[in-house]
Amino acid sequence: MLQSRMGNFMSTSAGRFSNQTYIQFIQTTCPYCKMAKNVFNQIGASYKVIELDEHHNGQQLQEALAQMSGARTVPRVFVNGQCIGGGSDTRQLHEQGKLLPLIEKCNPCCLNNASEGSGSGQYTS
Repeated sequence: MLQSRMGNFMSTSAGRFSNQTYIQFIQTTCPYCKMAKNVFNQIGASYKVIELDEHHNGQQLQEALAQMSGARTVPRVFVNGQCIGGGSDTRQLHEQGKLLPLIEKCNPCCLNNASEGSGSGQYTS
């Protein structure tokens, strides 16, 4: 089971992640990760970034994400607990006018509060 593979990280963090409407699991030097962040910045939505290459459980998280989403690549972008895909998928949803309605359904208070993301990737429970 995923939770057992993730150990205490999942059991203590899962609730907090579900309260974050938009989460991006990235690697700091990945151009597709920057693409996804840029889309959210354009929309004006705040989001949580977990930088897998700088996180002490990054490898475990990436393995769990692969099981959850069916893809091991980054970024893995989640909106309201559902994986919407990677950087190209996020950009395509935005260009098709489908991303903003997903975001608006989740939590309208997260719109227009954006800075350059939120978080250092060093998520602590």
